Amino acid sequence: MSNKTITDTNYNFPGQTHVYKGKVREVYSLQNDLLVMIATDRLSAFDVVMPKGIPYKGQILNQIATKMMRDTEDLVPNWLEATPDPNVAVGKKCEPFKVEMVIRGYMSGHAAREYKAGKRMLCGVAMPEGMQENDKFPTPIITPATKAEMGDHDEDISKEDILKKGIVSAEDYAILEDYTYKLFQRGTEIAAERGLILVDTKYEFGKTADGKIVLIDEIHTPDSSRYFYADGYEERQQKGEAQKQLSKEFVRQWLISNGFQGLEGQQLPEMTDDYIETVSERYIELYENITGEQFVKAGLDAIDKRIEDNVLNYLNK
Repeated sequence: MSNKTITDTNYNFPGQTHVYKGKVREVYSLQNDLLVMIATDRLSAFDVVMPKGIPYKGQILNQIATKMMRDTEDLVPNWLEATPDPNVAVGKKCEPFKVEMVIRGYMSGHAAREYKAGKRMLCGVAMPEGMQENDKFPTPIITPATKAEMGDHDEDISKEDILKKGIVSAEDYAILEDYTYKLFQRGTEIAAERGLILVDTKYEFGKTADGKIVLIDEIHTPDSSRYFYADGYEERQQKGEAQKQLSKEFVRQWLISNGFQGLEGQQLPEMTDDYIETVSERYIELYENITGEQFVKAGLDAIDKRIEDNVLNYLNK
């Protein structure tokens, strides 16, 4: 299986100046302020990168993100210029803001865990009393996180602290906030058309060389977002049942059930080829549900070479 996934890249593109390796994406900086972003098949959960790749995962994330950027570019400008390969996005180099704009329409995941622990404030935002897990917030809340380098945990932070520490200027933060609400509203509408609920998501922004704030990285993918199926949502809430999810939460739950939450001293459970196959199938299901389109598998033989050829063809144009 391993040669059928791409978990690491080592390219040398013309005019290459720098390579950055994130948890899932590898970003090649080229001259003329161009970035080549490659979505690998790496899987990260609890801020830990799993030892084996998931077939088609990179392609799925890249294609969902590309589609969602196209579907929101009338609202918010983004960095993207082209997708020369199913796993690759090419766009403008930006100086990323050091915060992730996390927005939550429902009390799920991290918010629910904090709530259960008795907390009623998250990133300086009050959460109402008397809520149960997966209830809808009266209005969506923004709960920012500071960006972690590879392997470190992202940290919750309040708007007040972001401004006080000068991580983002008040003027820029107002734009980030405005863009975040607009994108979440559009994402919610797109999800509703597919019979889904966009529960929470995160957006990342950067500044182009000429000082314009644009959306970067991924958007509305199962790695950056949580989705519920709308059908049966109310009934499940009334009965206090778990919601049917479309996100990589199923991987987190599998890890938790195997005694792993990314804490010190915990062993990563072994991911068998059969389990990896089921994760790959779940990602394809996610793709088709989120986009409303059938997933077309790219060739898995010599993925490295395919990506390199496609990027070089694009750059030579």
